[in-house]
Amino acid sequence: MTETELECGPLDAGEAQAIVEGRHGDPFAVLGPHKHGKDWWVTVFVPGAGRVWLLTGKDKQTEAAPVPGAPGLFRGRLARKGAYRLRAEGSGTMWDWEDPFRFGPVLGEMDEYLLGEGTHKRLWQVLGAHPITHEGVAGTHFAVWAPNAQRVSVVGDFNIWDGRRHPMRRRGATGVWETFIPGLGEGAAYKYEIRGPQGEVLPLKADPVGFGSEHPPANASVVRDISGAHWTDGEWMTSRQAAQNIEAPISVYEVHLGSWRRAPGNRMLSYLELADQLVDYAADMGFTHIELMPVSEYPFDGSWGYQPVGLFAPTIRHGTPGEFRAFVDAAHRKGLGVLLDWVPGHFPTDPHGLGRFDGTALYEHQDPREGFHQDWNTLIYNYGRTEVVNYLTSNALYWLEEYHLDGLRVDAVASMLYRDYSRSEGQWVPNKDGGRENYEAIALLRQMNIAAYGDCPGVMTVAEESTAFPGVSRPANWGGLGFGFKWNMGWMNDTLSYMQKDPLYRKYHHHQMTFGLHYAWSENYILPISHDEVVHGKGSMLGKMPGTGWEKFANLRAYYGFMWGHPGKKLLFMGQEFAQGAEWNHNQSLDWHQLEVPEHSGMQALVRDLNHLYRDTPALHVNDTRPEGFQWLESNDAEGSTYAWLRRGKVADPMVVVAANMTPVERRIRLGLPAAGGWAEVLNTDAAIYGGGNRGNMGGVTAEATPWHGQRHSALVTLPPLSVLYFKQG
Repeated sequence: MTETELECGPLDAGEAQAIVEGRHGDPFAVLGPHKHGKDWWVTVFVPGAGRVWLLTGKDKQTEAAPVPGAPGLFRGRLARKGAYRLRAEGSGTMWDWEDPFRFGPVLGEMDEYLLGEGTHKRLWQVLGAHPITHEGVAGTHFAVWAPNAQRVSVVGDFNIWDGRRHPMRRRGATGVWETFIPGLGEGAAYKYEIRGPQGEVLPLKADPVGFGSEHPPANASVVRDISGAHWTDGEWMTSRQAAQNIEAPISVYEVHLGSWRRAPGNRMLSYLELADQLVDYAADMGFTHIELMPVSEYPFDGSWGYQPVGLFAPTIRHGTPGEFRAFVDAAHRKGLGVLLDWVPGHFPTDPHGLGRFDGTALYEHQDPREGFHQDWNTLIYNYGRTEVVNYLTSNALYWLEEYHLDGLRVDAVASMLYRDYSRSEGQWVPNKDGGRENYEAIALLRQMNIAAYGDCPGVMTVAEESTAFPGVSRPANWGGLGFGFKWNMGWMNDTLSYMQKDPLYRKYHHHQMTFGLHYAWSENYILPISHDEVVHGKGSMLGKMPGTGWEKFANLRAYYGFMWGHPGKKLLFMGQEFAQGAEWNHNQSLDWHQLEVPEHSGMQALVRDLNHLYRDTPALHVNDTRPEGFQWLESNDAEGSTYAWLRRGKVADPMVVVAANMTPVERRIRLGLPAAGGWAEVLNTDAAIYGGGNRGNMGGVTAEATPWHGQRHSALVTLPPLSVLYFKQG
């Protein structure tokens, strides 16, 4: 009988075996220091060790005795309670380390209470992997929610991916497991090994709240220290509310970071390179915001980020969290807001992801009629589960707070709002009232918006919502969803359909261009021409336009002119601003060489000028969301395919009249004007600098006292073929 057995009693054979086999659900009850009688005894599990010592002083060491029948398990006595280190010998080597089982919990009682309640608004501050100093020792604290697991371990190169070496401590009824691993820090790759409720060992899981990831196709989480951020954007952060409300000029440049521009060798640009090149470009082009397609870590390049696995990790494709912060900081210093595409509508089935995370349908629904997305072969979050709602809401706050992002564009909202979205009869589960609305998803979106606007002053949220669901951009306390803005998908579909038609037939579809004004004030709209319009065989914007080569460019210039003059904020996807000829390809750079062709550089110049005119002219943006800012002058000239309208800002702001000719023949029309005097032609899409024929009105017109279009004054105006003109009062 060994000294260990004599003085502290034998270790229960079943418990010893459970530790050795990695089955023990409460390893901290066995491993580490425990008091027996008057003495402290340490139990250590070191697979492959032949001998183990406790080091308690400069030259003091006590050899631990092996536990019979439990290979790798040792027990030794401490002279007194206190710090110690461990030393082991095996396979001809010797190594020292800190015993992770001697450290107490990191999470406090309040954390435990909020986690148990599912209401911890800043979940990332307690879950995930945090480099810290705990009880005087540097290391990393890990915490993960896996309520139905029998055992959870942290694994990585540091422990030969052996789940028996760093099992975690269960925190009561919270479902959270935590441990502190001394000596581990920034850059360490890790996953969680989880033993499910039936004792099965699951595929290794990435951290749901991990702040970093390996480069794809590798998919382990990586320890990243996100504390101690250094920002220089204080001026922007305190003033951004004025740049992001319904009266502000908002013109968004939507970007896929991996293909905006490539470095030599077809390498993706880093966040730091983008902070220089993309930020300068967007600012020069007059855009007010850059909208990033999802940067939350994702395994498959071809998903463009819309199938994320690491919701809390900026993709390593372009750099580290600190470098992503530097990108945002650089944008803010240039006066640009940064919006992030956020995807709470679905997540992929990759084995290392959230699917059946602890061996059960934890983040998703058990029933595939609720939990599986047929369109994308992805899983759907269980919005009825408090902890899942908390996870998603916390994630929204995380991006806004930790990365100073200025807003979130929420993807695929329509698929969240309706239980029967893209489903046939019998393939969906009605709500408690027998209807199709997803009450739980509606509640989540409201909660997210309330949290975002309540906790992060000045932000904006945007819904990509393609149905007529009421009140998307109305306050939650008014019964709305609480978004600041909504993409106007109806306007985009109608007007793009019109523009794709041969001008000969446009007169039969005239009101596709006017219909949007019937509902323009029902929401706070953004007019989007997004990446969705130039993928999956749809071709480029230029390629959609009818006619000869010249007419294609003229049509597209006219379309952009129509869009910037129309009520609503603006959004354009990268490459569309210079009329890239080919459909977007996420695997390569935009075709920047096309700017050597005058027609392409002319299109770029037009978009730049439209942006600056829009920003500098209150009449074109102050009342983007209010009917008092718009009046039709001519909406029924189907035969001539012309349109004209008036834009107003505040009472003292000069008015603007916009006139459009959507045929390839010049029109000479009488245009009603609301005031006497001169009206400057401040923009003409047919100008030579844009690649046009340079026809127009010699810089402006003078209003005559001839009533027309319901106005007291008018002027004869030349409308060049396929053109849009802006006339500004005064």
